[in-house]
Amino acid sequence: MRAMILRHPRAPLEVESGRAVRALGPDDLSIRVLACGVCRTDVHEVDGDLIVPKLPIVPGHEIVGRVEALGAAVERWRVGDRLGVSWLASTCGVCDFCRSGRENLCDRGRFTGLDVDGGYAEVAVADGRFCFPLPPSIPDVAAAPLLCAGAIGYRALRFVSEGQRIGLYGFGAAAHIAVQVARHRGQEVFAFTRPGDRAGQEFALRMGASWAGGSDAAPPDLLDGAVIFAPVGELIPKALASTVKGGTVVAAGIHLSDVPSFPYRLLWDERVVRSVANLTRADAAEYLALAEQIPIRTTTTSFPLREANEALARLRSGQIEGAAVLVPESAGRA
Repeated sequence: MRAMILRHPRAPLEVESGRAVRALGPDDLSIRVLACGVCRTDVHEVDGDLIVPKLPIVPGHEIVGRVEALGAAVERWRVGDRLGVSWLASTCGVCDFCRSGRENLCDRGRFTGLDVDGGYAEVAVADGRFCFPLPPSIPDVAAAPLLCAGAIGYRALRFVSEGQRIGLYGFGAAAHIAVQVARHRGQEVFAFTRPGDRAGQEFALRMGASWAGGSDAAPPDLLDGAVIFAPVGELIPKALASTVKGGTVVAAGIHLSDVPSFPYRLLWDERVVRSVANLTRADAAEYLALAEQIPIRTTTTSFPLREANEALARLRSGQIEGAAVLVPESAGRA
């Protein structure tokens, strides 16, 4: 198969035309990739912000595909089924975290596109127990960003679910989906973009935010809670300063620059700072059902698989409105 390969951090992905598809384990599926979202995590992986335990690696963990072959123990899926593959590739299933519904924290968890080859390819192999049926009403390209940006945003919003006014810092793939979930719940959303990014602010308003401004601006009212999608540590004290007593600030990214010191008074009055780490299968299944119900509408820019480096560069520089999605040429022949 053809795949885009990360061989060295801080180096462009390379095209490999003859990459072997790994042999299927008993629970695995061979999946023809129809679309794969380009996540901010992929940028951090390529840029060396994350430790990549296995090189070379095929990035990509927002995979929409169709089943082509089944491992010997697979019972849930059939050849021809359309499904989604997300960030969580596998867990041990027996540790305290897994047994208490917190498999996202499993110490032996493995992740798609980081520990095992992902979806920047024509074919992906995934554990069928960690794949998801997709609503048939949502097309392939539109569905791809739901599998991480959407599901992680949904998990983050659960920690500020009681608030009426929600702040979203960084208005990219995750936030443009999260705003729709918040509005569905009747919440008011204030969106924060890079300072001076008028196009991003106008996009946020079109997607349902009631106010949009730069991250250096104060919102018109105090926030009941905030979610930080941008990988910028200095946004933590800024968000705390704009949050009511007892409010929660959630850091939703896998990578964040160092958080600067800040006065205790910003944390005083029972304000909370917490992170969101990965997601569980229950999160993804619950969110995908809600996405169809709302229904969620994703804004996407598609790139051929061979242009993965261009997609990453445009995402890195803030030139993507909504989400970027890779489409293998072979998808049209599947």
